[in-house]
Amino acid sequence: MSRLSVFLVLIASFIVLTEADTKLNGTSGGFMPGPEVPILDSEIQECLPVWRLGLLKSALEAEQSPLMRNVFAWLFPFGPAWNSILGTFYISSVPNFILAFIPAQINGNTLNTMTAFATGGLLSDVFLHLVPHSFMGEHQGDGIHLVVVEEKRNILIGLGIFGGFAAFFIMEKTLRVLGGDEDGAGHSHSHSHANGETAEASGVADKDKDGLRSRKGGKKDKTEAAEAAKSTGPSKMSAYLNLFGDFVHNITDGLAMAASFYASPLIGATTTLACFAHEIPHEIADYSILIRSGFTKKQAMQSQFLTAIGAFVGTFIGIAVHTATASEAGRHAVDLAAGVRQNADGILGTTVQLADLVIPFVAGGFIYIGAVAVLPTLLAESKSAGQALREFVAMAVGVLCMFLVAWNE
Repeated sequence: MSRLSVFLVLIASFIVLTEADTKLNGTSGGFMPGPEVPILDSEIQECLPVWRLGLLKSALEAEQSPLMRNVFAWLFPFGPAWNSILGTFYISSVPNFILAFIPAQINGNTLNTMTAFATGGLLSDVFLHLVPHSFMGEHQGDGIHLVVVEEKRNILIGLGIFGGFAAFFIMEKTLRVLGGDEDGAGHSHSHSHANGETAEASGVADKDKDGLRSRKGGKKDKTEAAEAAKSTGPSKMSAYLNLFGDFVHNITDGLAMAASFYASPLIGATTTLACFAHEIPHEIADYSILIRSGFTKKQAMQSQFLTAIGAFVGTFIGIAVHTATASEAGRHAVDLAAGVRQNADGILGTTVQLADLVIPFVAGGFIYIGAVAVLPTLLAESKSAGQALREFVAMAVGVLCMFLVAWNE
C-alpha cells in the first residue's frame, strides 16, 4: 500500500470518529461538550493550574501557625452540631451570669459605650465574614477553591440578605404595635431605656420633685411615689412583651450559631464572638427595663435565663434544617454547566440550595440590628463631645478586634 493510500485511510478514519463524537455529544465542533454533559465543580478543582496553586498554598500554610485558628480549635473541638450548641452556651450563659455582678444603678453612658463596641464588632462580622462567605463560600479543606461566578446565584444571595433585613424589621414593628409603641415599649435592640440615667433595683424612684429623698410622709408618700413611677416607667405588659421579643431574638441568635458552624468552623467562631459582644449590653439593657417595670433583681435574672432558652431552640432548629436540606446536596459535586444553563436542581434553576440562604439571612438580620436598631439610638443620645468620642473609640476597637481575628485566622 502506497503512502498516499495510508494517508487517505487516516483522514477517512478521523472524519468517521469526528462524526461519531458529534452525534454522541450533539455538537457541531466535535470537541465541545454536549448541552446536557455535566461539568462538575470537582473537575475544575483538579485542573493542573488549580492543583499547583493548591500545593503552593498548602506549603505556605504548613510554615505558619495561625494563632486564632488554634484558639478556635481549642474552644470548639467538636463537629458543627456540637460546636453550635457550645457556641450558644457561651453567648447565653456568660452574659446572664454577668448580670449577678451588675450594680442596681446602671449608668446610661457606660451602657452606650458598651453598645458602640458591640455594634462595631457585629457589623464587622457581617462585612468581613458573613457577606463574603455568602457570595464566595468558605473553603474548609487544604489548598485553594476556585469559584465560578454565577450571576443569578448572586441575585438570590442578595435577596436572602434583604430577606433577613426585612424579617427583623417586620418582627420589631409587630412587637412595637403590640406594645402600643409607648416610648419603645415593645422589644427593641436599642438601649435608649437607660439614657443618661440609672435603673434602681426597687423599680421605684422615691424622690420628691426637688431631687431630695423625703424624710417624712411615711407609707403614704411611698405609695404615691410608686404610683408616679408606675405611670412614667415601662408597664408590666411592656416588660412581658420585651421578654417575648428577647426570646424571639435569641432564637435568631441560635439559628445564626447553627448556620455559621455548618458553613465553616471559622465562620462559626467569629459569629460567636460577635454575638457574645452584642449580648452583654443587650442583656444589661433588657435587665434595666425589667427593673424599671417593677421586677426584683432575682426575678429579672430568672426571666433573662428563661429567655436564653430561645437561643438553644433556634440552634436545634438550625441543625434540623441543615440536616434535612443539605444531607443529600452535600454528597454530590455541583454541576456548573447546569448552573450556566439555569436548569440546576437548586432554587429557580440555579445552584443555590435552601441551606445556602441561611447565612445571607443572618447577615441581613445583623445589619438591621446594628445599623437600624442601635446606631440611631447612639446618634440621639450622644449629648456631649466626650461621650461621642468614647463611642467612636469603642466602635473602632470593636471593628479592629474583628479585623485582627479575620486577618490572623
